[in-house]
Amino acid sequence: MTLNIQIAVDCRDPHELADWWAETLEWAVEPQDEDFIRSMIAQGYATEAETKLHQGRLVWRDGAAIRPPEDLGVKPASRRILFQTAPEAKTVKNRVHWDVNLAGADKDEVRAALEARGATYLWTAHEGPHSWHTMADPEGNEFCIS
Repeated sequence: MTLNIQIAVDCRDPHELADWWAETLEWAVEPQDEDFIRSMIAQGYATEAETKLHQGRLVWRDGAAIRPPEDLGVKPASRRILFQTAPEAKTVKNRVHWDVNLAGADKDEVRAALEARGATYLWTAHEGPHSWHTMADPEGNEFCIS
Protein backbone atom coordinates (compact mmCIF):
# COMPACT_ATOMS: atom_id res chain seq x y z
CA MET A 1 0.00 0.00 0.00
CA THR A 2 1.28 3.48 -0.90
CA LEU A 3 0.34 6.28 1.45
CA ASN A 4 -0.01 9.94 0.58
CA ILE A 5 1.51 12.70 2.68
CA GLN A 6 0.68 16.27 3.54
CA ILE A 7 3.11 18.38 5.53
CA ALA A 8 1.47 21.23 7.45
CA VAL A 9 3.46 24.38 8.19
CA ASP A 10 2.28 26.88 10.80
CA CYS A 11 2.90 30.46 9.71
CA ARG A 12 1.72 34.05 9.91
CA ASP A 13 0.79 34.53 6.24
CA PRO A 14 -0.01 31.22 4.54
CA HIS A 15 -0.62 32.74 1.11
CA GLU A 16 2.65 34.63 0.94
CA LEU A 17 4.61 31.65 2.25
CA ALA A 18 2.86 29.28 -0.16
CA ASP A 19 3.78 31.61 -3.05
CA TRP A 20 7.39 31.72 -1.84
CA TRP A 21 7.72 27.93 -1.51
CA ALA A 22 5.90 27.27 -4.79
CA GLU A 23 8.46 29.43 -6.59
CA THR A 24 11.35 27.87 -4.65
CA LEU A 25 10.35 24.27 -5.38
CA GLU A 26 8.94 25.01 -8.84
CA TRP A 27 5.60 23.72 -7.57
CA ALA A 28 2.18 25.33 -8.00
CA VAL A 29 -0.15 26.96 -5.53
CA GLU A 30 -3.31 24.90 -5.31
CA PRO A 31 -6.19 26.94 -6.74
CA GLN A 32 -9.11 27.71 -4.44
CA ASP A 33 -12.68 27.62 -5.77
CA GLU A 34 -14.12 31.12 -5.42
CA ASP A 35 -17.65 29.96 -6.29
CA PHE A 36 -17.49 27.31 -3.55
CA ILE A 37 -16.21 29.85 -1.02
CA ARG A 38 -19.04 32.25 -1.94
CA SER A 39 -21.61 29.46 -1.65
CA MET A 40 -20.32 28.55 1.84
CA ILE A 41 -20.79 32.18 2.89
CA ALA A 42 -24.23 32.40 1.29
CA GLN A 43 -25.34 29.21 3.09
CA GLY A 44 -24.07 30.49 6.44
CA TYR A 45 -21.26 27.93 6.78
CA ALA A 46 -18.57 30.61 6.59
CA THR A 47 -18.23 34.37 6.96
CA GLU A 48 -16.56 37.06 4.89
CA ALA A 49 -14.05 37.43 7.74
CA GLU A 50 -12.80 33.91 7.01
CA THR A 51 -11.79 34.97 3.50
CA LYS A 52 -9.49 37.49 1.89
CA LEU A 53 -8.38 38.64 -1.54
CA HIS A 54 -4.97 37.35 -2.55
CA GLN A 55 -3.61 38.34 -5.93
CA GLY A 56 -7.11 39.42 -6.93
CA ARG A 57 -8.79 36.12 -6.01
CA LEU A 58 -11.07 35.22 -3.12
CA VAL A 59 -9.37 32.63 -0.89
CA TRP A 60 -9.78 31.14 2.56
CA ARG A 61 -7.82 33.42 4.92
CA ASP A 62 -6.25 30.70 7.07
CA GLY A 63 -4.71 28.35 4.54
CA ALA A 64 -2.98 27.78 1.22
CA ALA A 65 -1.37 24.67 -0.23
CA ILE A 66 1.19 23.81 -2.86
CA ARG A 67 1.78 20.69 -4.95
CA PRO A 68 3.93 19.60 -7.85
CA PRO A 69 2.23 21.02 -10.97
CA GLU A 70 1.62 17.57 -12.43
CA ASP A 71 -0.31 16.61 -9.27
CA LEU A 72 -2.77 19.53 -9.28
CA GLY A 73 -5.65 17.50 -10.75
CA VAL A 74 -4.97 14.35 -8.72
CA LYS A 75 -7.35 13.53 -5.85
CA PRO A 76 -6.41 12.85 -3.19
CA ALA A 77 -3.14 14.72 -3.39
CA SER A 78 -0.18 12.37 -3.05
CA ARG A 79 2.29 15.16 -2.10
CA ARG A 80 1.10 18.41 -0.62
CA ILE A 81 2.42 21.14 1.67
CA LEU A 82 -0.28 23.04 3.55
CA PHE A 83 0.48 26.45 5.03
CA GLN A 84 -1.88 27.38 7.84
CA THR A 85 -2.10 30.32 10.19
CA ALA A 86 -0.81 30.12 13.73
CA PRO A 87 -1.34 32.85 16.31
CA GLU A 88 2.24 32.86 17.57
CA ALA A 89 5.49 33.59 15.79
CA LYS A 90 8.15 30.90 15.43
CA THR A 91 10.44 31.01 18.46
CA VAL A 92 12.57 27.82 18.50
CA LYS A 93 14.38 25.56 16.04
CA ASN A 94 12.19 23.31 13.92
CA ARG A 95 12.05 19.68 15.02
CA VAL A 96 11.31 18.74 11.40
CA HIS A 97 12.68 20.43 8.32
CA TRP A 98 12.99 19.58 4.66
CA ASP A 99 16.06 19.14 2.51
CA VAL A 100 15.90 20.59 -0.97
CA ASN A 101 17.95 18.57 -3.46
CA LEU A 102 19.27 21.03 -6.03
CA ALA A 103 19.64 18.39 -8.76
CA GLY A 104 23.16 19.55 -9.60
CA ALA A 105 22.59 23.31 -9.35
CA ASP A 106 25.34 25.23 -7.57
CA LYS A 107 24.30 25.57 -3.92
CA ASP A 108 26.08 28.91 -3.49
CA GLU A 109 24.23 30.40 -6.46
CA VAL A 110 20.92 28.99 -5.19
CA ARG A 111 21.72 30.32 -1.73
CA ALA A 112 22.26 33.83 -3.12
CA ALA A 113 19.03 33.66 -5.16
CA LEU A 114 17.06 32.49 -2.12
CA GLU A 115 18.54 35.25 0.03
CA ALA A 116 17.54 37.79 -2.63
CA ARG A 117 13.95 36.49 -2.29
CA GLY A 118 13.86 36.75 1.51
CA ALA A 119 15.54 33.60 2.85
CA THR A 120 18.23 33.79 5.52
CA TYR A 121 21.49 31.85 5.44
CA LEU A 122 22.08 30.15 8.81
CA TRP A 123 25.17 27.92 8.45
CA THR A 124 27.05 25.43 6.28
CA ALA A 125 27.65 21.86 7.44
CA HIS A 126 29.66 18.93 6.10
CA GLU A 127 29.48 15.17 6.45
CA GLY A 128 32.29 13.42 4.61
CA PRO A 129 32.39 14.82 1.08
CA HIS A 130 28.79 16.08 1.28
CA SER A 131 28.03 19.66 2.34
CA TRP A 132 24.87 21.72 2.58
CA HIS A 133 23.61 25.14 3.55
CA THR A 134 20.98 25.47 6.24
CA MET A 135 18.63 28.34 5.48
CA ALA A 136 15.43 29.84 6.89
CA ASP A 137 12.44 30.83 4.78
CA PRO A 138 10.93 34.34 5.13
CA GLU A 139 9.07 33.25 8.31
CA GLY A 140 12.10 31.54 9.87
CA ASN A 141 11.35 27.88 9.06
CA GLU A 142 14.64 26.01 8.57
CA PHE A 143 15.48 24.02 5.45
CA CYS A 144 18.65 22.70 3.86
CA ILE A 145 19.87 22.96 0.29
CA SER A 146 22.39 20.58 -1.26
